[in-house]
Formats: sequence, C-alpha cells, structure tokens
Amino acid sequence: FFFFFFFFFFSATMSCTDNMNGIKHKVLVLSGKGGVGKSTVAANLALALVRAGNHVGVLDVDLCGPSMAKILGLEGKEIHQSSAGWIPVYADKEKRLCCVSIAFLLPDPDAAVVWRGPKKNATIKQFLEDVCWGELDYLIVDTPPGTSDEHISITELLSKFGMDGAVIVTTPQNVALTDVRKEISFCEKLQIPILGLLENMSGYTCPHCAECTNIFSSGGGKSLCELRRIRFLGALPIDPRLGTSMEDGVSVFDRHPDCSSLQPLVDLANELTAAGPGAVVAAE
Repeated sequence: FFFFFFFFFFSATMSCTDNMNGIKHKVLVLSGKGGVGKSTVAANLALALVRAGNHVGVLDVDLCGPSMAKILGLEGKEIHQSSAGWIPVYADKEKRLCCVSIAFLLPDPDAAVVWRGPKKNATIKQFLEDVCWGELDYLIVDTPPGTSDEHISITELLSKFGMDGAVIVTTPQNVALTDVRKEISFCEKLQIPILGLLENMSGYTCPHCAECTNIFSSGGGKSLCELRRIRFLGALPIDPRLGTSMEDGVSVFDRHPDCSSLQPLVDLANELTAAGPGAVVAAE
C-alpha cells in the first residue's frame, strides 16, 4: 500500500512538474466583484499577447460560470486524452492560443456544476497537473469572483512554479470598489504581486460618433489605485463592437482592427512581452 501511494504521488508530482515547466509566466485575473468583466479582460489580454507574438494558454477556473469557450469561439469543442494527459483546445491553426475550461467537459451548455469545495479544488488541481500545456509564454487564469476555494487552490498550486502576479478588474461604482478592495487585501495577504488594476465599463463609446459617455461614473478605479498605491493600467469603455464580437466568438482585433477601446490591454500585452511582468508591478 505504501509503495503504491508513493508511486502514485511521485508520478503525479512529476507529471505536474513536466506540464508546468514549459510555461514561462502565469498571470491571474481577479476581482472581488462578479459581473465586472474579468473574463472579458482575461480573453482579450490573451488575444493581445498572441498578437504580440506569444504562445498563450487560458485556464478558466470559474467552474460554476465558465464563459471562455463562448468568448473564444470554442463552444462544442472537447478536451482529448493522450498518453501524456489532457490536450487543451486550440483556438487557431497555428496553435498559439489554447484553452482549458470545465465547459469542454459538461454534457450540455445548460448543465449546472453543483459541487462543494473539495471537488472544485480537485478539478483545478487536475487542470494544472494533467493538461499538456506545452511550451507557453503566458498562462492567463480567469477566476470567479471572491476570495474563496478556487482562489486559494489556484494560488497555492501556481506559487510552487512561480506566479508573476495578478491583474485586478473593477468597474467605477463604489459598490464594486468595496469588494475589489477586499481582493487587493487578499493579494497582499497571500503575497501575490499586483501587476495593476483595470477599470472596466468606464463610459460608453458611441459606435457612430466615438463620443464616450460616463454611464456608471468614472475614475473610481484610478482613485483606488492612488489610495492603495498600486498601478492603474487604464480604463476600458463599454463598446458594442467588443460585445458583439465576444458573443460571436470572434476576436475584436480581427473583426475591428481600428477598435481602440482595448488599448490599455494592448499596451499591457506589449509591455509584458517586451520587459516581462516584473516591470509593471510598481505603482506609477
């Protein structure tokens, strides 16, 4: 029995090490509040990194509300098993963008994931240990809202292999900022470097005249950054072109090359590519 346990543990550890060693950088996308656009930021940061010449993986650990398959145009795809482990689903022929999500394992899109913490933790561990990620420049991890089981599990697992830090997402309203402050405290408590904060839904960009109207106010994210001394990465307005592109599972960078709404993400991707994540940790 002890020999079997040792063999199983050693094999799992070696598998995890082999699969994770090919990933150069790991970045979490976090927010204490739901509905602020974490998946939007995670998906488009990944697409921007691909445009900058990187090989990128996206890990969707929002087990109860997975949306990456929809956003990346991968609905109906399946994860395949190989002798070395699970093969992620690729979004392009060149295999520069891949994704792993619980959505690829569900019997139908309307199936609910009704799991307690231990099963969630085991699934997240399996996503890291048993997936053949290959050689990646970046692994972008899309997380659910809050500071609970999924966040603790992914943080503990990634910390063993070097985690570059987190991008925090908020919207301008005080009701969102209140929860985001808790997420900042979570990162500080677990010693997760904060790469910066993005203010999403910061105004509405008219598709006809390009004028921006502050529907939900603006500036809350920047003020929070000044208060907590973290970097403000920029503001992302509501842009209907982005929304329709994501609904259709098409990259907005391909469909609307002139779209400037995601410029802060493009700038972040270019900066990460040129200098590495460590260069963007300090507050401005």
